[in-house]
Amino acid sequence: PFRSAGAIVVAAGMDGALPGLIAGLVSCPVIALPTSVGYGAAFEGLAPLLTMLNSCAPGVGVVNIDNGYGAAHLAAQITAPRPAS
Repeated sequence: PFRSAGAIVVAAGMDGALPGLIAGLVSCPVIALPTSVGYGAAFEGLAPLLTMLNSCAPGVGVVNIDNGYGAAHLAAQITAPRPAS
């Protein structure tokens, strides 16, 4: 079946490379959500945040560490219907 999305929220810890990978595979905006949990030297979310901010993939927006509400709100704003002008 055909599936479409107006935006994708990608949560990632550790090194934070997943949002860039996903953005290279889809045509809609990707909202990167760094998490403070994970194994390795994630420095409470700082390492994935910096990786996501430096992503070379187009269409990636980044919210703050563990800000799931902000990511969901941004996705809702991106996908909200716009009035015809």
